[in-house]
Amino acid sequence: MNGRYIILAAAAAALASAGGCVERRVTITSQPEGALVFFADEEIGRTPLTIPFLFYGDREVILRKQGYQTLQTHADLKPPVYDVPPFDLFSQALVPWTYHYHVHEHYVMSPQELPEESGLIERADQLKGEVPAK
Repeated sequence: MNGRYIILAAAAAALASAGGCVERRVTITSQPEGALVFFADEEIGRTPLTIPFLFYGDREVILRKQGYQTLQTHADLKPPVYDVPPFDLFSQALVPWTYHYHVHEHYVMSPQELPEESGLIERADQLKGEVPAK
């Protein structure tokens, strides 16, 4: 009887150590390529790029590139079914393989629009007239 418990405990330990996990990655691309990316308030590089992430949720994404308008948007990283409670217990503890979750986010940037010179001069004259005299 005592040997049975030892075998059972060894099997449980083997099963627990063989548990799987989830590798989460997000790939960010842009049109045009080479935009500087800020992901969740952290500068992470230039597009195209792939980074790992730990937690799902809404992340702020900012893209900047000279000659293009700064793009400020969000990436909503939603979990797959196998990573939502109570299913995550099985996918991360009892399954002996690794799940690979990969999200692709693509953003299109607009060219920077420069105002015409005549409009700038008119606006400067308007502002000059609004400045109080000293």
